Amino acid sequence: MIKVLGENYYLDLDQVEAYIEVISYSGAEENTISVTKYEMVKMLMEILLTERDEVDETLGSKAQVSIPFKIAFNTLLHKNLINKF
Repeated sequence: MIKVLGENYYLDLDQVEAYIEVISYSGAEENTISVTKYEMVKMLMEILLTERDEVDETLGSKAQVSIPFKIAFNTLLHKNLINKF
């Protein structure tokens, strides 16, 4: 879980799987994966999981986190790939 401003978040792996899966329209039963979505989600999750700076919960909105972390967190939250616990 990721704790951000007093809220716990988790990566919803079922949502991640559903988001990157693209069903082939050729009539075949095979599923294909969108490489672009896969690589982007992978990179955003990497950014979240490797953030090194500690967030001081007492600072509230003045907490210092990196711009890549903010973009990654907000993008994954917007796409419902991370959720509140």
